[in-house]
Amino acid sequence: MTLTVSLDHHLPGFTLDASFEAPPGITALFGHSGAGKTTIVQAVSGLLRPDRGRIAVGDWVVLDTSRGICLPPHRRRVGYVFQDGRLFPHMNVRRNLHYGVRFSGHPHNPAQTDRIVGMLGIGDLLDRYPAGLSGGEKQRVAIGRALLANPRLLLLDEPLAALDEARKAEIMPYLERMRDEAGVPILYVSHSAAEVARLATTVVVLDHGRVVNAGPAIEVMADPASASAFGPRETGALLAARIVARADDGLTELATSSGRLHLPGVEGAPGTVLRIRIPAHEVIIARDRPEGLSALNILPATIRALRHGEGPGVMVQLECGNDLLLARITRRSANALLLEPGMPCHAIIKSVAVARSDIGGL
Repeated sequence: MTLTVSLDHHLPGFTLDASFEAPPGITALFGHSGAGKTTIVQAVSGLLRPDRGRIAVGDWVVLDTSRGICLPPHRRRVGYVFQDGRLFPHMNVRRNLHYGVRFSGHPHNPAQTDRIVGMLGIGDLLDRYPAGLSGGEKQRVAIGRALLANPRLLLLDEPLAALDEARKAEIMPYLERMRDEAGVPILYVSHSAAEVARLATTVVVLDHGRVVNAGPAIEVMADPASASAFGPRETGALLAARIVARADDGLTELATSSGRLHLPGVEGAPGTVLRIRIPAHEVIIARDRPEGLSALNILPATIRALRHGEGPGVMVQLECGNDLLLARITRRSANALLLEPGMPCHAIIKSVAVARSDIGGL
């Protein structure tokens, strides 16, 4: 099922005029504060009625102002997960999950419950109460409760914003698994480029209430036009890589479509396919293959496009085999190297420039 959204809504000092599609998987709504992410989520959930619009999940139409259709929130079959989980404190985990089953209106299906409990790794938490759970555990239970309500759509409104880095790292693998196994469209609101790069299959970039870029995550993240939304320090493209082997010195060798990478902190068995976020400011461009460098990762590339910003920076889009990379360099360097589209070059990436949080399942 695909979620289709088309909204037009006016608020004092703000106008939302946004249309996009969210296929199964995680569709990230990304943008600066005030871009319109929360307004869209409220409209999809039924907490806000837009001036005009249409929202449908497959053939299930929950809003069509031209036809006078506007289902109330409790009839939209939308699972909503907030920043703080919002579990019932007087219920243990098992009863919190069963509340989701009761809300669905469907008979209890033990096999489905076991599948979701296993997917989220909360089997050993069933008899515990929310007060005794970590932030990451609470969020996993909240997601399980939402999934057991048998939703046609899942909304995750910055579910990691209140967690520290350790708890984020704990819950990330479960979110990846949910993305791949839940089977429903998931709208994921975030202002973290690292979260979007790690989790999203589709990205919708918003700016002042309008969609400025949308499509598969690998394409949107590598589009220089998205750099202004993500910011110069957060912009980074995604590479698909397959684990080849792990060396005794702790580095893992990975195969990409344009060559080999050697990175630390990569977990997984040989053959595992990963997505790796490469920050644009960590990529160096050389016209000729350099020698005598400490950097281990040198990929042959071709310049595909250059985007000049208002300041001294230039965002360079590189074609590396079947993948795209971004490099943020100075205008002075771009001029000195005489960079132009179609020029062959090499992309240099330091092994330690890729954080463990930038590596996830494809």
